[in-house]
Amino acid sequence: MRFDVVTLFPELFTPFLEAGVTRRAYESGQVAVKLWNLRDFAEGNYRRVDDRPFGGGPGMVMMAEPLARCLEAIRAEAPALPVVLFSPVGDRIDHPCVQKWSASEGAVLLCGRYEGIDQRFVDRHVDVQLSLGDFVLSGGEIAAMALLDAVARLQPGVLNDAGSHQEDSFNPALDGLLDCPHYTRPEAWRGESAPAELLSGHHARIERWRRERRLEITAARRPELIAAARAAGRLTKADEAFLAKPR
Repeated sequence: MRFDVVTLFPELFTPFLEAGVTRRAYESGQVAVKLWNLRDFAEGNYRRVDDRPFGGGPGMVMMAEPLARCLEAIRAEAPALPVVLFSPVGDRIDHPCVQKWSASEGAVLLCGRYEGIDQRFVDRHVDVQLSLGDFVLSGGEIAAMALLDAVARLQPGVLNDAGSHQEDSFNPALDGLLDCPHYTRPEAWRGESAPAELLSGHHARIERWRRERRLEITAARRPELIAAARAAGRLTKADEAFLAKPR
C-alpha cells in the first residue's frame, strides 16, 4: 500500500518513519510513504500557501491552488488513491477505521494547518475526513502519524509476535473490549506481587482472570463497549454473571 503525505513540515515525519517496530513496515515497502512539501507547489519568492479569510476573522486559510498542484503531481504517480483530510469535522479514527485502511491500497493524507483549507478544494477533491478526537491540533501531522502507525503495526511480520495485535484493546478477537493489565519480572516488586493467577501456570485460570479484568476495566471506563458486546451476543453467561457481581 502507498500513502502520500501532503504537509508543510515533512521533516516531522523522518524520525517517525525510521524509529520503533513499525519502521519494518516502511523499510520493507509494505507501507510505502512519500512526503510532499506543499511549499514546493506555491508561487513567489515566499512560497506562500495561505491568505486571509474572506469575511474577516482571525487566522489564515490554506489556499486551494498550491494544494491542487500538489495533488496533480501525486495523481501522476498514484491516480486512484482517495484523499483523506484530517479535520475536527471528520469521523473519529477507531479500530474498524484502522482495519479498513490497513487492508486498503493507501491514500493521500492531507495535513491541514492554520484555520483550515479553502472549502472549494475540500468540496472538489477530499473523499474522507478523519479526526483523532474532540480537540484541536495545530496541524494534521500528528493525526497522520497516528493513522500510519496504527496501519503499519497490523501488517504481517511487523510485530515480533504475529498474534500481538489480536489482543489489543478494541480488537474483535477480544470482543471489542479493552485489554487487561499486564505484569512481568520480578514476581514481587517493592512489596507488591504479581497476581497469583498469572503465576499459577494454569491456562484456563489465567484466561478467565484476563477475561474478567477486561470486563471489569471496560465496564468501568467504557461501558458503551460492554453494551455493544452484549448487543452483538459476544458475552457469555459467565461474563454476565461476573458483571452482575457487586463491587
